[in-house]
Amino acid sequence: MKPVDSRPLVCHVVFRFDVGGLENGVVNLINRLPEQRWRHVVIALDETAPNFCRRIQRRDVETIALRKAPGHLAREYPRLTKLIRGLRPSIVHTRNLAALEACVPAFLAGVPVRVHGEHGWDVGDFAGASRRHRWVRRLYRPFVSRYVALSQHLSRYLVDRVGIRAAAVSQIHNGVDTIRFSPVAGGRGAIEGSPFALRNEWLIGTVGRLQVVKDQTTLARAFVRALELDPRARERLRLVVAGDGPLREAMMQVLRDARAESLAWFAGSRDDVPTLLRGLNCFVLPSLAEGISNTLLEAMASGLPIVATEVGGNSELIADRREGRLVPAAHFERMAGAILEYFHDPVLAQQHGQAARARAERQFSLERMIAGYSGVYESELARAGRRVPETAPVRSVS
Repeated sequence: MKPVDSRPLVCHVVFRFDVGGLENGVVNLINRLPEQRWRHVVIALDETAPNFCRRIQRRDVETIALRKAPGHLAREYPRLTKLIRGLRPSIVHTRNLAALEACVPAFLAGVPVRVHGEHGWDVGDFAGASRRHRWVRRLYRPFVSRYVALSQHLSRYLVDRVGIRAAAVSQIHNGVDTIRFSPVAGGRGAIEGSPFALRNEWLIGTVGRLQVVKDQTTLARAFVRALELDPRARERLRLVVAGDGPLREAMMQVLRDARAESLAWFAGSRDDVPTLLRGLNCFVLPSLAEGISNTLLEAMASGLPIVATEVGGNSELIADRREGRLVPAAHFERMAGAILEYFHDPVLAQQHGQAARARAERQFSLERMIAGYSGVYESELARAGRRVPETAPVRSVS
């Protein structure tokens, strides 16, 4: 007798399985979907990062690195089709344009449900303006049975610009762990390794990879401009940057030119993001484009007032002058003004931080996100003539 696990297997396909908002969402989904009802496997078309893979709390989840050669995935179709056919998943869930073409091998392998998620814009196409990218999405449209857009902005793009049927698109916001990310009682907490330990110092900060789309250079310019607009701010205003990447040197040069490098701390990549956020007074997200930002949700859950650019899904998460301030992208003058508004009015900063926390709990909990994906998976399996048992025991067959 051969044991058969009747739980549906979800195969998550990403380009690379490493630190990032998209990948964090996959981890949260795997960790939170009921183990007695679902199985999972992760396929990275490129590489998997061992340290990141350890964030998956379940021991029955395999992570596979395809290590494909640069270029189109078509040359890997036979290998990927064979791999998927051997795994026998009920659902293949691809994410973003870089993994979209994996829906073809999933189709060839006979997978009944093929879900594709749009999490944000592609590098070099921050507003979804690329005609080529729209045509690529249209090309693979017949192989996708359900789309998931993380923001209303992305949902409208799929329907209005790509031509996907509205009935085939589900919109599910990211969720945040409001227990892990929570405010500290009695003011900001301490950050390990921080040079800014004085209680009267007022810390603004950001978290994320230092790359063009995140535009942290504009944050450095805004910080410098805030010091120019209020010279007394040099005594207390400080900048904390968590993350690393190609923009680090450009940011440091902006600070050096203004003789403000001692007022900023580049903390590097951190594993203690909840603690770091609790050590800030204000969170700034200077991105040129966003889907639904995990770090923005984490800052909201941490009870921080937000200064964010009015791009992508940011305005779906916070309302201007209610949970934070929305400013135009790449506009360091407006960003500096918003930072100083909170710096000069700690009562307003506290009110907006409390409102951000309340909204994160009310609208963007992990439980709400998990329920959304569970509903999509179950309804699509039902359309394919499959169902998810309430309990899915292992049974034996000859």
